[in-house]
Amino acid sequence: MGEVADLRPTWNAADEAIVVEPHTFESFFEEQKERLLRTLSVITGSTAEAEDLAQEAFTKLFERWDTVAAMEDPAGYLHRTAMNLFRNHYRRTRVALARTVGIGPGQDVFKAVEDRDAAARALGTLTPRQRAALVLTEALGYSGEEAGQLLGIKASTVWALTHQARAALQGTVEATDA
Repeated sequence: MGEVADLRPTWNAADEAIVVEPHTFESFFEEQKERLLRTLSVITGSTAEAEDLAQEAFTKLFERWDTVAAMEDPAGYLHRTAMNLFRNHYRRTRVALARTVGIGPGQDVFKAVEDRDAAARALGTLTPRQRAALVLTEALGYSGEEAGQLLGIKASTVWALTHQARAALQGTVEATDA
């Protein structure tokens, strides 16, 4: 579906056939900027840092746009580039901090495992349709219409399932936060 969304059909009168031409960088930027910023904001915990990383990732893509536009999944390449930039910034910051301050107490390695386990248990309480609607719209950022197409149901049904899932999870999250 992503490769179809990334191509625009145009009519070429000379060949009397439809020619598919890739997006321009500007249209790609407009389509992807919000999703990338949301993703990076969650990962970094900082809107300012997310904006800096997104700008750098888009700059790198712009420099190679002819190659990137021809790829099967330019959005995936954009997100991979942004994640690589984040990891590089994180490593440099960690090394600089360690040199300046010295190595402090270790990170709680079990916290991430506990969080993933709590999320998996909470999602496990939902029906498969609710879980699919919630993950597609909230975690992956699909619109109700896109999620409906993927699931073979109406967009209104996707929103109803998402609402039901949120209501069901409300008590679960509050119980685990206490």
